[in-house]
Amino acid sequence: MDQRRLKGLRDKLLGKRREIVAAYNKNKTYGQQADEEGAQDIADKASNSYAKEFLFTLSNTDRDTLKLVEEALLRLDGQHFGVCLACGEAVERKRLEAVPWARFCLGCQEKQESGLA
Repeated sequence: MDQRRLKGLRDKLLGKRREIVAAYNKNKTYGQQADEEGAQDIADKASNSYAKEFLFTLSNTDRDTLKLVEEALLRLDGQHFGVCLACGEAVERKRLEAVPWARFCLGCQEKQESGLA
């Protein structure tokens, strides 16, 4: 893969990392504010509880994505970026452009999702 394309993918990865960290900080602040509001009635307490649970779910997904982004940046630095972790073949260019933190080629990803790998 040429250096220009690698730089573009690195920029996408770094942008995604910034986006996730910003969302985490926003959710953290919102969760702290919800705790400080001191809801009076049961409906407000339920609403705050649901909102916090929803934010926690989002943060779990974001945490998983952040881990994948960090791993992709390490692979990029280690010259292993764009290589399927399962079969060792090149990950499709369009796949990397869409999901630069992809760990598997399309075929291996399908096997992973169907439980065959």
